[in-house]
Amino acid sequence: MSRSVRERRTPSPQEPMPSPTHATSRPAGGRRPFVIAQISDLHTGSPFFVANLMERAIVEVNELRPDVVVVTGDLTNDGFRQEYLLAKSYVERIECPEVLVIPGNHDSRNVGYVHFEELFGPRSYHYLREGISIVGVDSTEPDLDYGTIGRARYRWLDEKFSEPAELRVFTLHHHLLPVPGTGRERNMVYDAGDTLEVLQRCAVNLVLCGHKHVPYAWRLENLFVVNAGTVSSLRLRGNTRPCYNIVTIGEDLVTVERKYPFHGSEVIIEFSPATLAFEKPPVRDAAHHPGT
Repeated sequence: MSRSVRERRTPSPQEPMPSPTHATSRPAGGRRPFVIAQISDLHTGSPFFVANLMERAIVEVNELRPDVVVVTGDLTNDGFRQEYLLAKSYVERIECPEVLVIPGNHDSRNVGYVHFEELFGPRSYHYLREGISIVGVDSTEPDLDYGTIGRARYRWLDEKFSEPAELRVFTLHHHLLPVPGTGRERNMVYDAGDTLEVLQRCAVNLVLCGHKHVPYAWRLENLFVVNAGTVSSLRLRGNTRPCYNIVTIGEDLVTVERKYPFHGSEVIIEFSPATLAFEKPPVRDAAHHPGT
């Protein structure tokens, strides 16, 4: 189990308490790629949860040996303790030095955030290593499907992202931008406009989120926003399939791949943090492209 998961303490309800910041210097003269695996929307306890998809994703992630795994919420279906215990049993099998977890709206149902704090730690975190800064925030509200970041946390984000870093990543559960192929827009971050302005001010490069079960990627001004699909649920829209994301951060290029358990991968987007040039291949397997 990651030290980040084990050692974090319960935050104040008014403002997130940062978890320990882990900082190491990057080797002089270049470095190997830094790899982040993003899994989201497990939904353990749901009748649509498929255990062998979750197990296969864990095997694949362990074989990849990423530097960090981020879990962007909805570990459970209804926030019940037995669902949390099952979700934790899966997360504990991820062999990675850092597993960073935030809750989703389903996890905050039925006072589920109490179990989250007990089993996973604080609902927000800050991680800094090898020049990569990752900040995660609980965007949920108890028993509500929409999300919010909240004015009380804007200054906290300013503070955490002010630390020197070569690439800044923000993680949350809810989507900040509408996702094509998901039907009528609803249940996004209510203060998305203010949050996006804060992230732009903080020079954030990449946002990783989940919630809608449809993978997609946007560029908005200097910011790249990537949604993950569901890794292990069959609550799917259109022709989407269960998947998770692999983010590879090189010297001058960030590549985000969509990985299908058992079934290979494809690039979602590649971009240069320095020049903002990007390439987004045609979407072959999304809800808004039926029959392709």
